[in-house]
Amino acid sequence: MNKEIYRVTDKENTLRLDKVLTIFNKKNSRVYYSNLIKNGEVLVNGNKVSPSYKVRENDEISINYVEKEADMDLKPLELALDVVYEDNDVLVINKPKGLVVHPGGGHYDDTLVNALIYNEKELSNINGLNRVGIVHRIDKDTSGLLLICKNNFAHKEIASQLETHSMHREYIALVDGIITSDSGKIIGKIGRSKENRLKMAIDNINGKEAITHFEVLKRYKKYTLIKCRLETGRTHQIRVHMSSINHPLVGDKIYGGSTSLYNEGQLLHAYSLTFSQPSTKKEVNVQIDLPQYFIDVLNKLEN
Repeated sequence: MNKEIYRVTDKENTLRLDKVLTIFNKKNSRVYYSNLIKNGEVLVNGNKVSPSYKVRENDEISINYVEKEADMDLKPLELALDVVYEDNDVLVINKPKGLVVHPGGGHYDDTLVNALIYNEKELSNINGLNRVGIVHRIDKDTSGLLLICKNNFAHKEIASQLETHSMHREYIALVDGIITSDSGKIIGKIGRSKENRLKMAIDNINGKEAITHFEVLKRYKKYTLIKCRLETGRTHQIRVHMSSINHPLVGDKIYGGSTSLYNEGQLLHAYSLTFSQPSTKKEVNVQIDLPQYFIDVLNKLEN
């Protein structure tokens, strides 16, 4: 670790601290400095401040440069965010189908996290620097609502709601076959598949508790449109559970879904999110309509 000290001149007066640091040292990105600031490695006149602090002429800025991790200098992705709700603690994004939530698995510069960085959002960093703001996630080919935390206080509050199942997430899915009952509850522990490490599977011995509630919205000739509510939030939970009762999601090649009607990933959309606002504790409910790609498929079934 090495330390540098800068003094603000009239040229930098009133600029954001994280922006000023990129002027002083262009070798590192704005997000790198933002995370240094959040971790207390940057002091202004001996005090901790936020990345959005507006510097003043003659401010003394001291920087402790920590060794850069591979995920610390993420590239911004120029992508407009569809923000459907925002306050001082959180924002809710309508994630488009095809967008990966955070870097990893061959996606490092084209994820939602990269887009959040481009849009200069203040983000929590509890889950590490390549998952800033991320407290839960939805799959690449699942569209819909995703809650992002702006600060670590909000992150802890939302994580607690997820753990106690007081945060409600509802999805709409199109599945293969006709579900005869109007509603149901699927209970089956989920763990990593022993045959294919890219898949999850029902594992009632070593898996984690998983509960999914579903309700039939409409029946078609060969398919059923359902609404699902997650009581728990395991990886691929809806996809695994529906496949386990022989009604896999349409388009879900990994879990046995048919592809004759749609072959571009599972037809699954996160349409409703209910949570307690971290600071005010007031209930917030956000809902969005089905995206056009999903509507187009349903229109085919109506003809």
